[in-house]
Amino acid sequence: MKPNTAHTRDTIPTRDKTAITFSWAVAYVSRWLRDPLCWALLLLTGLVFGMTSLHGFFAALFPDLDRPVYLQDTFWSLVVAHVLLVLVSSIIAVLIGVSAGIAVTRPKGKEFRSVVETVVAMGQTFPPVAVLAIAVPVMGFSEKPAIIALVLYGLLPILQGTITGIESVSRGIHEVAEGVGMSARQILWQVELPLAAPVIVAGIRTSVIINIGTAAIASTVGTKTLGSPIIIGLSGFNTAYVIQGAVVVALLAIITDMIFARWARRLSRWREFQSLPIARHD
Repeated sequence: MKPNTAHTRDTIPTRDKTAITFSWAVAYVSRWLRDPLCWALLLLTGLVFGMTSLHGFFAALFPDLDRPVYLQDTFWSLVVAHVLLVLVSSIIAVLIGVSAGIAVTRPKGKEFRSVVETVVAMGQTFPPVAVLAIAVPVMGFSEKPAIIALVLYGLLPILQGTITGIESVSRGIHEVAEGVGMSARQILWQVELPLAAPVIVAGIRTSVIINIGTAAIASTVGTKTLGSPIIIGLSGFNTAYVIQGAVVVALLAIITDMIFARWARRLSRWREFQSLPIARHD
C-alpha cells in the first residue's frame, strides 16, 4: 500500500515548516554574504548615496580644503549619466565590431580582413582627448563627441574577439552542420555565433571596462559623468574630489568586470555542453 504523500505533507507541523523556511533563508543570505560581488555592490551603494556623510572623514584627511566633499551634483546622477554614456557607446561598438568581425570571416570578406583590422587598430591609437578636441568644434559641447571617442576606443577588442571566436569553431563542427543540410546563414546563427559567444563576450568585456574608465575624460567637454569631480578636483587642486570620483569609477569597473566574468563562465559551460554531441558524432 502506497503512503499518502499529500497527507504526509499536510501533517508536517507548522513549527517544522517555519524552521525549514528559516534555514533556507539563512543559507541563501550567507551565500550572498560570501559573494565578493555582493560586498562590492553594497560598498558602491553606500558611497553613491552616503558620500556626504563622509564629510568629516575627508575634512580630517584634507584639513586645508574648504569643501572636502563634491556637492555640485549627486553621485547617483553622475553614476546614471556615466552608465548611460558607456551603455550607448558600447552598444554601438558591439554592433559595428561584431558585424565587421562576421563580415571578414566570410569567404567574400576575408580579403578585407587586414584593412579592417588596421583601420580599427588606428582608431584605438588616437587618444580619446584628441578625438574630443577634433569633434567638439564640429558637434559642440555634448555627449556626441564623447560617444564617438568611446566607440573608436572600444572597437578593437570586440572585433578581435569576434574573429577569434568564430575561427575557434573547428572544421569538424562545420562539416557536421553542412552534413545535416544547414545553410551558411544557419551555420552562422545556430552554430558559429553560439559557440563563439564566450570569446566574443570576453572582447566586449574588455571594451566595456576600458570605456568605463575612459568615459571620465568626457567631462572635459561638458558631459556629465563620474569624471566631473575628477576634472574639477584636478583643476581646483582638490584631491578629495579626485579620490571620490576615482573610487566610484573603480568600483563600477570592478562590479561590471565581475558580472561579465560570471556571464562568460556560464557561456563557456554551455559551449562545452553543446559541443559534446558533436564530438561524439565525430
